[in-house]
Amino acid sequence: MKKIIPKVLALDLEGTLISNAMSQIPRPGLFEFLERCAVLFPRLVMFTTVNEDKFRHIARLLVEEGKAPAWFAHIEYVNLQGDTKNLEFIPDAIVEESILVDDFEIYVHPGQAAQWMQIEFFDYPYSEEDQGLFNMLAKLEAVFKNPGSK
Repeated sequence: MKKIIPKVLALDLEGTLISNAMSQIPRPGLFEFLERCAVLFPRLVMFTTVNEDKFRHIARLLVEEGKAPAWFAHIEYVNLQGDTKNLEFIPDAIVEESILVDDFEIYVHPGQAAQWMQIEFFDYPYSEEDQGLFNMLAKLEAVFKNPGSK
């Protein structure tokens, strides 16, 4: 059986990378997480329920504050269609070669649970000690050490 090496990382925004679209508190380790993911994956995309204009505004602020790399303001954005994050809507991507990092299972498209990696929800009181991104990065790196395992 051939091991599939992921090529696309689809990232959620709220509760994953930041608190939410209102308070926009960056999760500890955000800059380092994004930089390392950009090394691991040939392609990163945002797949969020936040509309693109609002996301771009948040992304620019994170970059201006030094909380995210400059390229994050221009990251590819995937439009949400329906109630789930269907990886088939990522242009020119193969579902089996894609990973979705999200905190809520409700957004995982039916039949794509194998592509989902659940991250701990970043929630109030938004601790500076939060390890969610560090823990997820370790899981993502393990996928590349042992392709096909999650």
